[in-house]
Amino acid sequence: MSEQNTDTRTFLVVLNDEEQYSIWAAGREIPAGWHAEGTEGTREECLAHIDQVWTDMRPRSLRERIAASGV
Repeated sequence: MSEQNTDTRTFLVVLNDEEQYSIWAAGREIPAGWHAEGTEGTREECLAHIDQVWTDMRPRSLRERIAASGV
């Protein structure tokens, strides 16, 4: 008989000012500099959402600097 390890916790997708994503356990205080993005679910659901929306891994400040330089 195999034992299945199922994570039943709920997570939030969080976002920082540099538009970088992470997940955070629901019910815990979100660290300074981060805010809830609006997605809540299982770990797998939250990671799947991040995979869909976080298409450019570069920090926002770097993207803006590159755009301003015309490169």
